[in-house]
Amino acid sequence: MGQLSVKDLITIHDLTREDITKIFEKTTELKRLQKNNQPHTLLQGRTICTFYEKPSLRTRVSFEVAMVQLGGHAIYMKAIPGWKHADAHLKESDEDLARVLSRYVDAIVARTFSHDKIERLARFASIPVINALSDLTHPCQTLTDLYTMWEHKQKLQGLKVAYIGDGGNNMAHSTMLGCAKVGAHLTIAAPNNPRYHPNPKIMEWASEDAKENGGTINVTNDPKEAVKNADVIYTDVWISMGMEEEKEQRLRDFQGFQVNEELMQYAPEDAIVMHCLPRTPHEITDTVATGPQSVIYDQAENRLHVQKAILVLLMS
Repeated sequence: MGQLSVKDLITIHDLTREDITKIFEKTTELKRLQKNNQPHTLLQGRTICTFYEKPSLRTRVSFEVAMVQLGGHAIYMKAIPGWKHADAHLKESDEDLARVLSRYVDAIVARTFSHDKIERLARFASIPVINALSDLTHPCQTLTDLYTMWEHKQKLQGLKVAYIGDGGNNMAHSTMLGCAKVGAHLTIAAPNNPRYHPNPKIMEWASEDAKENGGTINVTNDPKEAVKNADVIYTDVWISMGMEEEKEQRLRDFQGFQVNEELMQYAPEDAIVMHCLPRTPHEITDTVATGPQSVIYDQAENRLHVQKAILVLLMS
């Protein structure tokens, strides 16, 4: 066991508020050291295995750079399409993959379609397993988002966050769990269609955590109402990987949910705009994404610093 209350990072629901505080404190320390060009090789000689069933820019580069800066090494493994055993990776069962890698490396970072796969890896691995994205949640991104909100707003408790778009995707789920853990008030604005509403289990977890920590979780179909008093406006792609065949239907369903200049007129002037990237003009205009209220590229940078903190705290 490292310095957190958990062996693995699977969902933010599994973390305590103290865990999140530790991650943010370590992030601030490591970011300062990196900005000052001071060495911080806290994982000297350690190795992680990262493998991907989905393409990646920020996740792959940030984890690999993180391990270099921490004095360790990252091995990249890509899932090869076409194997008949859909739940296997490298022609191994998830159980054997976890057991074997536990003998070779110090942590596993997995970016998968199936959330069940990550849970199985964690169950059978004796080393930390980090969820680098699944079809259900994206905890590394949301911890980064919360840290970025804190940098810009100097608080998380009581912060008002508006999430505009698909309330049933992994980023909406993670944002729900993250806001609930830190006592923020989240409003999800999604089309009035159950397919775009949060997973009931995630809603149950988030509601429990929000009640405990003084936050709230609400769902509406009115983006203008959602951003009205928001400190943070968040959006994500409407058509995620694997949903390309639904593109035309989704573009019709999400009409009116673009984060654009018109929508921003309903938001406070000091609201910040966030997007986990990659982005398209469908869900956010270039003008807003690169405008003065955007902190999108601060988010992207902070993936490096937050994940370094996660690695150190889980592996030390």
